[in-house]
Order: sequence, then structure tokens, then C-alpha cells
Amino acid sequence: MQKRIALSTLISMSVTTPATCQTLDGQKNSKGQITDEYIVVTGRGLPVSPGERAFDIVTIDRDRLQANASQRLESVLADVAGLQQFRRSDSRSANPTSQGITLRGIGGNASSRALLILDGVPQADPFGGWVAFPAYATGRLGQVRVTRGGGSGYFGPGALAGAVELDSATPDQIAPLVASVVYGSRDSVEAQGSAALVRDGGFATLSAAYARGDGFVPTVAESRGPVDRPAPYEQASGALRTVVTIAPSTEVQANVSAFTDTRERGTAFTANRSKGADASLRLVGRGAWGWSALGYLQTRAFASSFASVNATRTTVSQSLDQYNTPATGLGARIEVQPPLGGFVDLRLGADIRDVSGKTQELFTFVNAAPTRRRDAGGSTRTAGLFADGSVPIGDLTLTGAARVDWWRIDGGYLSERPIAGGAALTDNRFADRDGSEFTGRIGAAYRPVPAVTLRAAGYRGWRLPTLNELYRPFRVGNDTTAANAALSPERLTGVEGGVTLAPFAGASLAATVFHNRLDDAIANVTLSSTPTSASRVRRNLDAIRSTGVEVDARYTLGAFGALASWSHVDARVRASGAAVALNGLRPAQTPRDALSGTLGWRRGGAALSATVRHVARQFDDDQNSRSLAPATTLDGFAALPLTHGLTIEVRAENVLDARVEVGISGANIVERATPRTLWLGVRTKIM
Repeated sequence: MQKRIALSTLISMSVTTPATCQTLDGQKNSKGQITDEYIVVTGRGLPVSPGERAFDIVTIDRDRLQANASQRLESVLADVAGLQQFRRSDSRSANPTSQGITLRGIGGNASSRALLILDGVPQADPFGGWVAFPAYATGRLGQVRVTRGGGSGYFGPGALAGAVELDSATPDQIAPLVASVVYGSRDSVEAQGSAALVRDGGFATLSAAYARGDGFVPTVAESRGPVDRPAPYEQASGALRTVVTIAPSTEVQANVSAFTDTRERGTAFTANRSKGADASLRLVGRGAWGWSALGYLQTRAFASSFASVNATRTTVSQSLDQYNTPATGLGARIEVQPPLGGFVDLRLGADIRDVSGKTQELFTFVNAAPTRRRDAGGSTRTAGLFADGSVPIGDLTLTGAARVDWWRIDGGYLSERPIAGGAALTDNRFADRDGSEFTGRIGAAYRPVPAVTLRAAGYRGWRLPTLNELYRPFRVGNDTTAANAALSPERLTGVEGGVTLAPFAGASLAATVFHNRLDDAIANVTLSSTPTSASRVRRNLDAIRSTGVEVDARYTLGAFGALASWSHVDARVRASGAAVALNGLRPAQTPRDALSGTLGWRRGGAALSATVRHVARQFDDDQNSRSLAPATTLDGFAALPLTHGLTIEVRAENVLDARVEVGISGANIVERATPRTLWLGVRTKIM
């Protein structure tokens, strides 16, 4: 006869690590899983492998997701020093195409070199590889796990420098009904809401978010001219998630979400629009054989207009209209955990991802009217097999993973034609290409005493060029960058070693030393430049070498808590041939040091916290000629309960109004990130 227990108990058990997860009678099975005597509804994937302890992993819990000044995912991720976007601005003022994420100082060119996953589904834009941050309202997330390094291995292609795993919130983390609304500087409004319906054997959650603001002027005061103006934004997202038990040890997880995002960049002719919708279906089995089967669909559309501004910033004209960039991503993943007995954990699987997209643009404007049309695009596919295993031997845990991928790039084209008709100016059809990649990782964790864990790991990862890098030329202000259909995949090898100390309950300190080499790194390489413009092309560099140290600390004493993170990186370009001038320079947009520290207090529904962040000097360009000054910011958060279900929230971003430089273009025109922004609002919940 099967036993049944309350859903809330099961969910609570599901978020415990495999090493401590127990059945109701207090006995573990061989893999730390709940046996199929019980109906388990978790909304998560398969249990975390014990081998994860060999790697540098940081977890951001739901309390931290909620108690941050901006209520934006990219701001929360900054708690993990070294995890950065291509530029310093957030998703209210940045161009969406600059919001790729990376780790460990290996630089970037707006495409992500770290893999972002939500409930098992890769999230990078299928065409360009950047991240649509407004799609991820923090109110709907349960936790974030950041794995620095680790290569492709289990995670799949794209996890060059690591992976960021987002998990949706479960009903034990959110009330049946929650809503919040806040009003802020520059006539800004933000609202979030969620509802959870829980029944025996399953649950459903519905969430929505909205944000708008008049925006600030991105160009700093001394660089402004008559054409500069505030950059407004309006963003919305929604998600429906259902998790249902279909057998005593099997559940189905269905997700549907959508977002829309409209921003301007601070002058006429710089509006951009993004929208997208995702759907996924995952089945998870938790019996003697653990297994998971996932399928997903992504659709994206992006439009952006670009402007040319004269040297005195008195006139602005449209230079390009990227009026439509549709893209689609399809994928599937299967994993199996066979019952090997003892403490051996083995995961076998396969995955496939197919993306296609194109850009449609109008350019070469004469008398405010376009005279030419451009179409460019193609498709790529990756398919892989992987095995990931770990074996605890007393105080020693050994782990290893191997992966083989087959890739294909096909259907690539670039067409440029006069709008008035006539022969094509450019009509390129690029040769199809394919290949294979072998990647993996090995690691060990040793606990000589309960409070000390020693870690060591080595890994190899790879990334296929995005359709954007292969086929789409672009411009930022008066700077132009050409695409390159002959780009090779990037390949990273790395080693690391570290120690984690947990001297007493509530305290931990982790330090990691690493060395990474990114071969065939894709970069925007300058061909020529003048004081007011630059011409660049995407090319594979010989390599980027990155050596550094990361330190993360956490301390909790009663209601008080502290978090700290520091990343120090020495990253250098290795280049020859046409790019030899870059040899020995630092990759663009890569600071040497990044620090984050938070002090907080929480009791019941009341909370106070302050966060200090510092980013060292970095260069805006590949030639290290445009230097972005270091920046230190202070954020604050406060929550004061008025009644059991009503709380006042006060938030403050960049309290000291520090100047955070984002980029330099044209005749030394400097752009800044978000200035001081104050918020006041209420949050209500019904239990």
C-alpha cells in the first residue's frame, strides 16, 4: 500500500541536498533519493551530483533575490564577483545586444561565454547569444546556482567559463497570493505579482511583472549636446508553471512564459524592442532509475534603430533600421541515473539544440530615407552525448565527465540590395560547415577534517559562434563592426584549486585559484580608427589567457548576516598576424578586480541590508585606448511589516550617485549606468 504525505513536506524535502535527503522512516536509499513509496512533487530536476563539491559553486537564495535594491536579476548576479555582462549598464538603459554574461575575465563581445539555464532550458538568445534579463522577474525565482569554470561537460555547449542555473520558485517559497508595487525616481513604476494553487499531487504558479520609467540621460553631462535626452523603458513578463504527479515516482513539469521589452538609448532613432515566448515540458522520474526528459521551444524577435550624431552633438540622423530579427530555438535533453548501488552516482544523457534566425535591416539613409536593404542569417545545430559520474571514498570524492558534440553551421547568407531595385550589391551564400568537439571535466574534493574541504579540477569547454557573430555587421554610434562567416568555435581549457572552510555553523569561506586559456577567442578587432570613428571586424584571436583568484565568504549570526565576494583576474590577449597589435593587451570590458559585500538583518518580515560593489578600471575597446574609470556603488534595502500581510519597502540604488562609466564612443563621448534611484512601495501577501 502506497504512503502519501503532505505536499508542503515533500517540497521541503526536495530542496535538501542529496547527502541529507531522507525517507520518512529516517533511512536513505543508496543515492540519497526518496524512494518510490511516496508521491514526490518537487518541481526540480534530478538531484545534484555529489561531485559538485569539487567545483567553485555559489548559491543565491530566495531571500537575497527578494532583498535587493533594483529587483533585477543582473544586479543580484553581481553578488558573485567575476560574473559580468559585456557592459556595466543594466537592462533599463543598455542595448539588449550588450547583455551577454561571462566569468573569469575571459572577456566577450556581447555573446555569452557562460551558460544561463532556467529549469533546465538554455536561455541565451538563439540569434545573438545575449540574455533578455527583463524576462526573469526575481519574484518568480527560487534560487540561483553559479558554477565558475567546469567547462561544457554535463552542462552542454556554451558553458565555457561556467553555468548559471535558475530554478523557479516552488509553493513552499511563495504565498498563495503575493503582489507588490513601487514608485521610484524619474516617474518609474514597478509591479510584480504571483499566485500559487496547491492540490494533492501537484501545483500551479502564475506570475507577472511590469516596469516602466522615464529614464535618465545616458550621456554624461560634459559630453552632452542638444540631441541628448532621457532614455525611457517599458517592460513586462509573465509565466505559467504546472507540476503534476502522473505516477508515484514520476512528475511532469510544464512551463510557458513570455516577455516584451522596449527601450531607448538617449537620442532620437535609438529605440529598440525585444519580445519572446518560451514553452518547455519536462518529465522527471525518481524511482530506482532516476531519469529526466526535456523538450523546449524558444521564439525571439528583436528590432533596433541606430543613429549617427555629429561631433558637436547638435544633429542626429538615422543610420540603420534593424526592423526585424526573428529567431527560433528548439531543443531536447534526456538524462538517466542507473541504480549502481553503494554511493556511486552516474548520469548518462544526450541533448540537441537547433537554432535559426535572420536579421532584416534598412541602411544607407539619404535625406532621412533608407536606400538599401540587408538580409542575413542561417542556422546551427549541436548534438551531444555525455556521461557524468562521481564516487565518494570516505572523505574523498572523485568526479569526472566526458562529452562529445557534433555541430553544423548551414544556410548562411548575406544579401544587400538597393530598395529602388536593380542588381544585388552583395549576394553571398556561405559554405555549410560541420565538425565535432570532445570536452569534459575531472575533479576531486577531500575533507581532511569536517571544517575543511580541499578542491581541485580540470576541464575543457567549447562554444559555437552565434548567427549574429557569423553574419550580421553592426554599428554603435559612428563605430562599425563587420561579421565573419568563417569564424571557428571557441575552445577553453582550465585548471583550478581551492579550499572551503566552515569553522562553525553559519560561517563559510571559499577561495579558488584558476588558470584558463580560451583558444580562438572571438573578438571585435579594430582595422582602422580616427578620433570620431572606428572600423572593426570579428575575428578569432590566438587565445585569451586568464589567471586569477576568487574568494567568497558568508556569515550568519541570528538575525544578522554578511556576504562578500572578490575576484582578481590577470587576463591577456595572445594575438598574431593581422591582430598582432593586440598581443599582451587586456580583453575589452574586463576589469582586474571586482568586489561585492552585503550586510543585512532580518527578523520575521522586517529586513535591512546595504550592499557595496566596486569594479576596477577596464577598457572599452580591444586596443586599450579608451579607459573606463573604476566605480564604487552603495545600495540599500529596507522592509517594514505594518500588518501580517502588508509590508512597506524602501530601496535605494547607487545612493552616492557614483559615476559608473559604461562605454566611450566617437569623440570621447562617455555613457554612464544608472544614477541614484530611490524607490518606495508596498508588498502584500495572502497566506
